Amino acid sequence: MTTRWDCVVIGGGAAGLSAALVLGRARMRTLVVDAGAQSNRAAHGIGGLLGFDGVPPAQLYATGREELSRYPSVEVRDGEVTSATAHEGGFTIGLAGGGVEEVRRVLLASGMRYQMPHVAGLDEFWGGPVFHCPFCHGWEVRDQPLAVLAQGERAVHMAVLLTRWSDDVVVLSNGPADVNDAGRAQLAAHGIAIDERLLTRVTGAEGQLDAVVFTDGGSLNRRGLLVATTLHQRNGLARALGVAFAPPGPISEESVAVDAMWQTSVPGVFAAGDVSAQMPQVAAAVASGSAAAASIVRSAVEEDV
Repeated sequence: MTTRWDCVVIGGGAAGLSAALVLGRARMRTLVVDAGAQSNRAAHGIGGLLGFDGVPPAQLYATGREELSRYPSVEVRDGEVTSATAHEGGFTIGLAGGGVEEVRRVLLASGMRYQMPHVAGLDEFWGGPVFHCPFCHGWEVRDQPLAVLAQGERAVHMAVLLTRWSDDVVVLSNGPADVNDAGRAQLAAHGIAIDERLLTRVTGAEGQLDAVVFTDGGSLNRRGLLVATTLHQRNGLARALGVAFAPPGPISEESVAVDAMWQTSVPGVFAAGDVSAQMPQVAAAVASGSAAAASIVRSAVEEDV
């Protein structure tokens, strides 16, 4: 058993590193445990993050770790938190390999797991021409033939939004589109067609998407594909700690509920980044991590008083 930490940050992505920076500057004894499995590591670059626009995610994380090395109260460990138990006065954190740490505060910032439709080839192009966020990746496929892989109201919303980047957008519903008359009219007003054929795979070469292929043997030339993904918790730590979850949304089905101070329903447990967001973006994760850390510092000071 080691000396108690003021806070453990579970996750070394944008939210976790941002939080650790604020905690370190406030001289909080902070342990960052990073499993190194950030979802955006496959991306060619970060879109729309001031100062890091187009920079590979791994470079952002390396820069963040370098900045944290200036603060003696912060330690970053590669590894995984396997258990978290609340008790009077704090929490006991179990680490892969058998280590145990005592902490006063917990920040959940491990990101989320992105679940895509089961279409062959999507993984190969993920983070490039196959993407989940037009604000992050739309610029790179601007003015090219694009498609949206989604159904229902979400397909309508995503396709209409994508017309900011291209005049050639098609909805691929991969079966019945489940779009009502109002939605179809909205799509038609923007010149967006719906193709309900079943997909079998996407094809391309050297990181460039060429076409989507249907089970009937037909194909459609596309250079970019916006995919409706759903976000799920990477691990069972949030449930083990007993935090409340927000109602399922169109993007995140397991988002941790937080208040205006990034506090969860369990005193001493905070959450930031994708684990508590409905619109996952790096810039938003950085901001939430910083804000959550400030709240953690305030709560610790109030407890001490």
